[in-house]
Amino acid sequence: MKGILSLLALCALGTAVAQTPAAGNEPEGYVFTDTKIIPSTPVKNQNRSGTCWCFSTMTMLESEIMKAGGPEMHLSEMWIVRHSFMDKAEKYVRLHGQLNFAEGGASHDVTEGIARHGIVPFEVYPGLNYGTDKPDFHELTGALKAYLDAVIAAAEKSRMPLSTAWKRGFDALLDTYFGPCPETFTFEGKEYTPASFAASLPIDMADYVDLTSYTHQPFYKEFIIEVPDNWMWSTVWNLPLDELMAVIDNAIAEGYTIAWGTDVSEKGFSRTKAIGIIPEADIDGMNGTEAERWGKLTDKEKEDALYKFDKPGKERTITQEMRQIAYDNYETTDDHGMVIVGTATDQAGNAYFKVQNSWDARPPYDGFWYFSRPFVEYKTMSIMVNRNAIPKAIRKKLGWK
Repeated sequence: MKGILSLLALCALGTAVAQTPAAGNEPEGYVFTDTKIIPSTPVKNQNRSGTCWCFSTMTMLESEIMKAGGPEMHLSEMWIVRHSFMDKAEKYVRLHGQLNFAEGGASHDVTEGIARHGIVPFEVYPGLNYGTDKPDFHELTGALKAYLDAVIAAAEKSRMPLSTAWKRGFDALLDTYFGPCPETFTFEGKEYTPASFAASLPIDMADYVDLTSYTHQPFYKEFIIEVPDNWMWSTVWNLPLDELMAVIDNAIAEGYTIAWGTDVSEKGFSRTKAIGIIPEADIDGMNGTEAERWGKLTDKEKEDALYKFDKPGKERTITQEMRQIAYDNYETTDDHGMVIVGTATDQAGNAYFKVQNSWDARPPYDGFWYFSRPFVEYKTMSIMVNRNAIPKAIRKKLGWK
């Protein structure tokens, strides 16, 4: 995903009004009432880095630590990003450059990365060794890829083996931009290695699974999801759409946050309104004059009317077939990763999911967003969730004990 996470004190369990109606003759807008909120750590800022996959999954894991009785903590995103670059580089060179070497990734990059490399607190490894206080990859990724391309080109041109120095050279670049990785560190008065710190957390990386819903692969089986950022070639479990949504509903009901991979290139995704919807014209609800007027509009005028975000309206009914067509036609792509942290309703009673983003605590909802149920049904690329959040009947269909 190429995305551009304790809720704040106001975001505690219970009901909270997220927006008040506008006064006078201004558009009504959307008025959201939170119905369930799961505690999470503060909203963060991935800034100029395509590392939403890491920020979102780390926030989900931090929430899991609190759910398991552990303390609120901030795990180092850049620890995983740095190691991911190295792991990706090795595969990129092995495949003669025929791999997507970029900033993007997926949730399993985080859990696999922690299992392989351990983890450290943010305070121990901020990973900002290039003069800014927020992630900024404007030159980093290009520099890393250019180095690898030069290594590959030299070997192919000379028909000589790769030197024994290329990995050390690449590692030195990573050290320069992110900072050297500590072998041991002291945190809250206790000494750890990255592996022992990971082992000290009250969560197990083996408990986290990826799920999706597509018809080009059999249901209740694993497959390698075919998106460019799945450089690890990791697998997801495939479920029918209604069962994928049942997992999301059950997870929230049981207090589990969900790492959510989605597509934010839809016209129904508003960056200024912090809303995601899949609107549809309510022809049946129009009177004769309204229906006649609607029929005379151009396609552009109809589209402009649907995407004004001025008040809640009718949304499309999402089917399994619609999801598949959008995926096959590149209309649904792995754009962004966020965290589903709860549920809400609008003033018309429509259901939404409350989602934590990693684009800083910006207005109108301090870094949180509201996505309609149809949006999540239609545009979910995949989710990562604790396997214990999956209903037993679905686990049985997957062949799990």
